[in-house]
Amino acid sequence: MAIRFQYNKTSLQQQEKALKMRLRTLPTIKSKESALRQQVKQTKREVEELEAKLRGYQGMVSLWDEFDPSLITVDRVDLSMKKVAGVLLPVLDGIHYEVRPFSIFNAPSWYAEGIELLKTLATTGIEAEFLRLKMEFLEHARKKTTQKVNLFEKVQIPGYQDAIRKIKRFIEDEESLAKASQKIMRTNIEKRKRDEEEEVAQ
Repeated sequence: MAIRFQYNKTSLQQQEKALKMRLRTLPTIKSKESALRQQVKQTKREVEELEAKLRGYQGMVSLWDEFDPSLITVDRVDLSMKKVAGVLLPVLDGIHYEVRPFSIFNAPSWYAEGIELLKTLATTGIEAEFLRLKMEFLEHARKKTTQKVNLFEKVQIPGYQDAIRKIKRFIEDEESLAKASQKIMRTNIEKRKRDEEEEVAQ
């Protein structure tokens, strides 16, 4: 991205203003990127913990063959929104289950416990899926923020500094030329005056 500028004082002021704004904003963007990076790490750790928990239940698969999965269903999931490091993220507030009545006498004795276990399992699965989604949001925001930091640090700030240097050099050269031409003009006027005075004296 080339910085557009003109060789005049107005353009110089605009470039200086743009540079100052980017230099002032850069630390904020960097701290946002750092916060997002931390959030991504933390969320990834939480996802791994939940996935490990889910793997722990795999040994009970044979029990589920005897269980009627239609006894319990997810009724609704409560969500809210929360800003984390400047990014609006969905937050899982609660999961509500609907348990169908069953006969305690006809069903195996472990059904009641099985329902609670299934709730725990479903909750863990939903939370893990939710955290994966949160991690995707955070990772996307982190990448965009990193791109912005790189744009500022590697492209825009050096570009504005270079433009300012070029404009200042041009203005200085112009002023030097103007002074030099004024000096030449003054010297010529003084010489002409002396010549005229000499002619009058003769």
